[in-house]
Amino acid sequence: MNRELEYMFVQCARVWIPDAEDVWKSAELIKDYKNGDASLQLTLEDGTNIEHKLDPKTKNLPHLRNPDILVGENDLTALSYLHEPAVLHNLKVRFIDSKLIYTYCGIVLVAINPYETLPIYGTDIINAYSGQNMGDMDPHIFAVAEEAYKQMARDERNQSIIVSGESGAGKTVSAKYAMRYFATVSGSASEANVEEKVLASNPIMEAIGNAKTTRNDNSSRFGKYIEIGFDNRYRIIGANMRTYLLEKSRVVFQADEERNYHIFYQLCASAKLPEFKNLRLSTANDFLYTRQGRSPVIDGVDDSKELCTTRHAFTLLGINESYQMGLFQVLAAILHLGNVEIKEKDSDSSLIAPNNRHLTAFCELVGVTYKDMSQWLCHRKLKTATETYIKPLSRLQATNARDALSKHIYAKLFSWIVEHVNKALVTSIKQHSFIGVLDIYGFETFEINSFEQFCINYANEKLQQQFNMHVFKLEQEEYMKEQIPWTLIDFYDNQPCINLIEAKMGILDLLDEECKMPKGSDDSWAQKLYNTHLKTCCLFEKPRMSNRAFIIQHFADKVEYQCDGFLEKNKDTVNEEQINVLKASKFHLLMELFQDEEKATSPTGQAPGTGGRTRLSIKPDKSRETSSKEHKKTVGCQFRNSLQMLMETLNATTPHYVRCIKPNDFKLAFSFDPKRAVQQLRACGVLETIRISAAGFPSRWTYQEFFSRYRVLMKQKDVLPDKKLTCKHVLERLVEDQDKYQFGKTKIFFRAGQVAYLEKLRADKLRAACIRIQKTIRCWLARKKYLRKRSAAITIQRFTRGYQARCLAKFMRLTQAATVIQKYQRMYVEKKRYRKKQAAALAMQTILRAYMARQKYQALLREHKAVIIQKRIRGWLARCWYKRCLEAIVYLQCCIRRMRAKRELKKLKIEARSVEHFKKLNKGMENKIMQLQRKIDEQNKDNRLISEKLVGLESSYAVEGERMRSELSQLRGVEEDARNKAIQVSSLLEELEKLRKELSVTQQEKKTLEEWAQTYRSEMEKMVSELKDQNGSLKKEKDDLNRLIQEQSQQMTEKMTRAIAEETHQLETDLNEERSRYQNLLSEHLRLEEKYDDLKEEMARSSNIKPGHRRTDSTHSSNESEYTYNSEYTEMEEGSRAGDDVTRGMDTSLTLKLQKRVTELEQEKQSLRDELENKEDQFQRARARDDAEFRKARGAELEYESLKRQELESENKKLRHDLAEMRRSLLGNTAAGAGAPGSPAYKVLLDQLNASCEELEVRKEEVLILRSQLVSQKEAMHHKDEKETMTEPSVFAEDVNKLKDADELKQAYVGLKDTNRSPRFTRPPLEVGDLLSRLRSAAPDLHRLNEDGELWLVNQGLKETVRLLEHQLQTQRRTYENETESLRGELQNVKEENNRQQQLLAQNLQLPPEARIEASLQHEITRLTNENLEFMANDPAASQEARVIILRRMVDLMEQLEKQDRTIRKLKKQLKVYSKRIGEMGAGQTEGQTSPGQMVEEPIHPVNIPRREKDFQGMLEYKREDEMKLVKNLILELKPRGVAVNLIPGLPAYILFMCLRHADYLNDDQKVRTLLTSTINSIKKILKKRGDDFETVSFWLANTCRFLHCLKQYSGDEAFMKHNTQRQNEHCLSNFDLAEYRQVISDLAIQIYQQLIKCMENILQPMIVSGMLEHETIQGVSGVKPTGLRKRTSSIADEGTYTLDSILRQLNAFHSIMCQHGTDPELIKQVVKQLFYIIGAVTLNNLLLRKDMCSWSKGMQIRYNVSQLEEWLRDKGLMTCGAKETLEPLIQAAQLLQVKKKTDEDAEAICSMCQALTTAQIVKVLNLYTPVNEFEERVSVAFIRTIQTRLRDRCESPQLLMDTKMIYPVTFPFSPSCVALETIQIPGSLNLAFLTRV
Repeated sequence: MNRELEYMFVQCARVWIPDAEDVWKSAELIKDYKNGDASLQLTLEDGTNIEHKLDPKTKNLPHLRNPDILVGENDLTALSYLHEPAVLHNLKVRFIDSKLIYTYCGIVLVAINPYETLPIYGTDIINAYSGQNMGDMDPHIFAVAEEAYKQMARDERNQSIIVSGESGAGKTVSAKYAMRYFATVSGSASEANVEEKVLASNPIMEAIGNAKTTRNDNSSRFGKYIEIGFDNRYRIIGANMRTYLLEKSRVVFQADEERNYHIFYQLCASAKLPEFKNLRLSTANDFLYTRQGRSPVIDGVDDSKELCTTRHAFTLLGINESYQMGLFQVLAAILHLGNVEIKEKDSDSSLIAPNNRHLTAFCELVGVTYKDMSQWLCHRKLKTATETYIKPLSRLQATNARDALSKHIYAKLFSWIVEHVNKALVTSIKQHSFIGVLDIYGFETFEINSFEQFCINYANEKLQQQFNMHVFKLEQEEYMKEQIPWTLIDFYDNQPCINLIEAKMGILDLLDEECKMPKGSDDSWAQKLYNTHLKTCCLFEKPRMSNRAFIIQHFADKVEYQCDGFLEKNKDTVNEEQINVLKASKFHLLMELFQDEEKATSPTGQAPGTGGRTRLSIKPDKSRETSSKEHKKTVGCQFRNSLQMLMETLNATTPHYVRCIKPNDFKLAFSFDPKRAVQQLRACGVLETIRISAAGFPSRWTYQEFFSRYRVLMKQKDVLPDKKLTCKHVLERLVEDQDKYQFGKTKIFFRAGQVAYLEKLRADKLRAACIRIQKTIRCWLARKKYLRKRSAAITIQRFTRGYQARCLAKFMRLTQAATVIQKYQRMYVEKKRYRKKQAAALAMQTILRAYMARQKYQALLREHKAVIIQKRIRGWLARCWYKRCLEAIVYLQCCIRRMRAKRELKKLKIEARSVEHFKKLNKGMENKIMQLQRKIDEQNKDNRLISEKLVGLESSYAVEGERMRSELSQLRGVEEDARNKAIQVSSLLEELEKLRKELSVTQQEKKTLEEWAQTYRSEMEKMVSELKDQNGSLKKEKDDLNRLIQEQSQQMTEKMTRAIAEETHQLETDLNEERSRYQNLLSEHLRLEEKYDDLKEEMARSSNIKPGHRRTDSTHSSNESEYTYNSEYTEMEEGSRAGDDVTRGMDTSLTLKLQKRVTELEQEKQSLRDELENKEDQFQRARARDDAEFRKARGAELEYESLKRQELESENKKLRHDLAEMRRSLLGNTAAGAGAPGSPAYKVLLDQLNASCEELEVRKEEVLILRSQLVSQKEAMHHKDEKETMTEPSVFAEDVNKLKDADELKQAYVGLKDTNRSPRFTRPPLEVGDLLSRLRSAAPDLHRLNEDGELWLVNQGLKETVRLLEHQLQTQRRTYENETESLRGELQNVKEENNRQQQLLAQNLQLPPEARIEASLQHEITRLTNENLEFMANDPAASQEARVIILRRMVDLMEQLEKQDRTIRKLKKQLKVYSKRIGEMGAGQTEGQTSPGQMVEEPIHPVNIPRREKDFQGMLEYKREDEMKLVKNLILELKPRGVAVNLIPGLPAYILFMCLRHADYLNDDQKVRTLLTSTINSIKKILKKRGDDFETVSFWLANTCRFLHCLKQYSGDEAFMKHNTQRQNEHCLSNFDLAEYRQVISDLAIQIYQQLIKCMENILQPMIVSGMLEHETIQGVSGVKPTGLRKRTSSIADEGTYTLDSILRQLNAFHSIMCQHGTDPELIKQVVKQLFYIIGAVTLNNLLLRKDMCSWSKGMQIRYNVSQLEEWLRDKGLMTCGAKETLEPLIQAAQLLQVKKKTDEDAEAICSMCQALTTAQIVKVLNLYTPVNEFEERVSVAFIRTIQTRLRDRCESPQLLMDTKMIYPVTFPFSPSCVALETIQIPGSLNLAFLTRV
């Protein structure tokens, strides 16, 4: 022992020393303690050095402090040193630093009142504690309640929760939360809302039994014990309440800063209500009983609202409105009675003034006469042996009598309310067990203590004795269980104190005896006490300075009681005549209050003291002798009896203790006063519990935990295979004193302080190991540093030497280079001098030679010019001579020829006069005429050809002539210029002389100008350079501006992108919320439906009707097959009609609950509607804004289209004019022959031209039609939806544009026909108004809206509209920019076309007539085709509309062909059916007996081919009577495991759908409906029967989804037929649109999915905490800390303990089963995401509620476990399903446990890292962070406040825990099947032989 002390009391050891203010102070030893030292040298925490002297007698050393890792423990018994300072410090650290108000102390829960509302009592916290072991979670009142509930169910034993503490400690709140826990986790056995009634009793009892005191604003002024009854299924069935010692004196008197009972102030605050008008109430300050404390208002409390809560609670408990008004009437009468003023008549009598308004009000309210009441308030009856007389009362006596009456009335009213509350909570169901909650006053001591404090402390003495015995019993049982030797533990036994109070001749006996004395008084009773107990009992003392008081040594402290008033309070006397007056009242409630006045007050069910003794001055009545004796029981006797019954009840139950502590007297939030805390800890027995535990073996370890923790203290040779033997050897070596520990069967028990000793050994060992590791590492680092420096020095030397060598080489190279440069420089200088001389010589030679050449040239030039002049003159002379000679010769020739002609004329005249000559001339004339005629014909033919050529050349000549004329005009202009210049020559010659004269002057000026020009040039160059610089700077600024503009544009683009992304995310979030809300409603609907079915079954059983007779006629199933959402109400009505007699007997509370639920749903619906209207307004504003932009863009587009249309019209007119000109030229130039009018070729050409003209006219009409349509479209633009006007027509027109030939056009027609026939297009497109109306409608419309994603489509449509508008604006801008170029190109094309037409016409004229006509036709076709193409290119919108019109026309024209095709297909089907029937009957064996239909249709002719039987249509035929057999074999009796393993996935769904197809093929509406209804009901039935079987639920989820996908895939809707084969498209449903049933089946799939999640959650729930938190996946990382009495689950993997591998194996099993069942991969991803959310949420919630899990090592374990889960996701290919993101809060919490938590930088890093955690969660983790080793540090309070400051701007939910019940909204993406229906084979194991394949 001395060795251990010397080892523990060393330098730096910390101890506790007493302190006057803080009770205990921490100090640290400056030097080691030596045995025999008289004092200790200490240093306080503030640095002060002191000397602590030891007691010379006892030599007791101060208390040692626990190691830091044990500070803040959940259980005080886990502390190694168990003493008062350790307990106080642990509570303070938890309360102040960690904000934890609950702490275990063995079996006691210590609750410190925070005086602040904490978010730790929500439903999520209740769910987190439900089902958990008490030691596995952090201390909480819910943990105690759960332990009591669990022990009641496990041990079949009643339980009690004893809540005690002084006023203001929070007893009432703790008891209230315990009852709330039972009401939440257990529910009720019936629909009577018992749990709500139990909770509703709290506001009633608080109103009539709680009041404001100086210590508490809601102090309970009575004790109560509530028994909550449970049935054999442990559901609440009822409750019963017992009350103790109501403080009646508060009704008539309150101290300063206190109030009367709350109900009085609630009535006064509501006095203005109409129903309270007759109570004549006013404010609380107007009544004596409510104004004495001078504090009528409590901060933060609205008394009028509290009254509403109280009245609602009365109603819920069955106290109707009339009784409530009666209660309020009695309470108001008490207030008025207190205001009755009694005046002094003389010294011995008093009186009440007539017509006292308060007494009048009192009499009217209670229904008594004013005269009688005023008489007996001032008088009393006295009885002697012979007569009875009336004695007046003095003013003081009358006032006391008035107050006694008020107290008596209130006590009666209190008892009546308690009785009726118990009646409301009672039940007819047999009670199996109960849990009692005792809310009773704690130990009290004031400056003046009276009878009430005496009774309270007496009750606490009894409770403390029971508590001590229970603790001692538990310790004894633990030691016996572990089979360790033990001795009796010495603990304080307060039985002597109890005997002093209640034994024979005790204080109560003497008090009752004195009360029976005629002249008994408080003084005489005090003397009896002194005489009886002063010398005989050491616990009884007499004060030195008083003879009217006594002192009792209680277990908590000494208390001095004043004897004044003891007798009066014990008697509780009321004037009998006053009671008789009240009994004579006509007020029914008052009569009920006093009808049992003469009966004894039962101590078991009523408030003690409420029926106190009334001394009546009447004659004795023998018939009432027994009752009068019972009536004379004193208050003390009644209280003793009721307390005895309470103790018997508690001893018969398993008690659980809650001790409430008041941290300060000023109600400050999280303020801790050590003095007050120590007083209460001593008074409530917590320190006694610590003392009892410390006297034995408080620290207990399992062998495995001890081995894991202290493995570092063992050597390798000490480790044996047997852990128990290893621990024994180690302890024998480490601890010499064998009494310090004991070895049990499963645990090692240590004395107090031994764990700290072992922890110090462990810390020293680890410290030595750390020092050795540090030494080695520092050596390694130093050597590494030395080697690095050495290597660096060598490197520096190497580089230095290299540098020097490079410098030398560089110097040598520079020297050589200088020599070379000098050589070349000198050479260059000499060469330059030589070149200068050479250039000068050459220049001189050049100038000289040039001068000589110029002289020679000028001589030659003068000679040449003289020769030219001579040549011109000589030529002119020769020409003059030649002209004169020529004129003379011509004149001579003319004269000679004239003479000869005259002679010949004369001869001819003579011959003409001769007749023979005339005949000779006429001879041969006819031949000449014929020859001339032939020549004329030939000339005509040539003329025609030439004329045609001329016509062809005319245009070219015209062009050429135009060109020549333009050139001629140019030449004329040049000629005119030449003339003008010739005229100017003379003037120029004259001016030339002047210029020569001026030349000399100009040359002189030239020099001046050249000088000025040189100057100007230099200035200009300078200016140009400056301008260039400015230009460069401007360009730079321009580039900067462009870059800035681009950056801003990019920023705007990014901003718009982010805004669109945020809006998209918001829309997705809203959609998910709507989907989640809808699916929650579905689950609620399913729950109500199941409850309805259970009620129907109960009704059927209670009415003794056979099950077969509960069904209605067959129309019930057909009506039910509609399966609309009002079917629930229809069934309820049918059920109500079938069982009216039964429902009449049902409890009306069920109706109230259903009405409440309906009200909640209506409110939720209204809130959704309001939210929807807000969304609608936002959508309308956005739509109006987009409409304005669209109209602007569309208007510009229409103007552009009108311009293009006008151009097209002018072009058409021009073409028509050209055609008319061509026709006229053909008619005018056509002569006889093939081209003559009327000839066939001409007619053909003319018809073609007419047809072309007609086509042009048609085009013109179409253009006019399009113009009108565009105008109407522009006017109707305000009333159309953006999506229809902008997206669908454009897409449709683009599709029409792509059609190239007739085949494509026909295919497009067929597709359009099918599309119009599909369900998607059978109804009009969804308008925005329809969408909003559907959103406002009931839940089915919402889901139908969300099924096809129409909300998403609307959003996408808006986005597409915006993008289309932007694209159109850009296109319009580009069109306007390119318009000029396009017009120029068109002009050039027209010119080229004109030239080409001329060439073609010239070629055609050379062709024969037939070829010419054919070429003309081909040319015309080509021209029209080009015209159409240009028309489409110039006006695409008009051409698209034209094509749409053409396509619609073709649709109308080909409608008849489609009808014929359908008729043919129908006939084919009928023919196939007939041929099959004929084949079955054997009628088709010969080929000659074929039907006429087979002769017409060749494809179905070979009916009798043997292989034809295998060509199935994918349908199954069954008889109507086999429907139930089909459902039974395929659904109800099907085993999923066999189907999943042996058959194709989704086989039942395929079979059902094939049966449905056959019913659709037969067009049997009734068969379709009954089959679908039976399928849905059977699936629901099998899920209700086997809903907890995962395989069954998974199997039917997969098949329901497959059935839903089949309904979509074969619905005929084009959106679902994209991935179908041609054969699958032939299998589509043809007669029924099952869209409504798709919605119903989708809802069923949602319900199955939710049930699957619940089933998987139930399987995983037990594994999560153990596998993710408790189990050490990485062994040895986290150390095991010492634990207290409440052991936690070990982290060592024992047999049967769940580990992470268990979770992974279960996830593998889930995944494999779902894959075997053929579940859609997308659905599997959603299931996995939900499972991972549950894992993360449950793990995080437990982490937030378990202080022992918040450590650095546990953070590493969690991160490793999460990585294993991510690896599992990666292996399964599920990383993209979003499951990893659901674990983000858990990951961030684990990171938070591991990061540094000291500086501001760490705080900033934490805030940026923990985005997925709320502020409350971050602060909670930091508060709970607990070091496992001494090397870790706690998180400082300042750092936590820094985190809170940085996170205060976050907008988030204050909820601490994650919602583990939250289910993500599920979607079922369409997944088409590739399985061909005709290939499916039905196995015989399904027993479906009655099905026939069709």
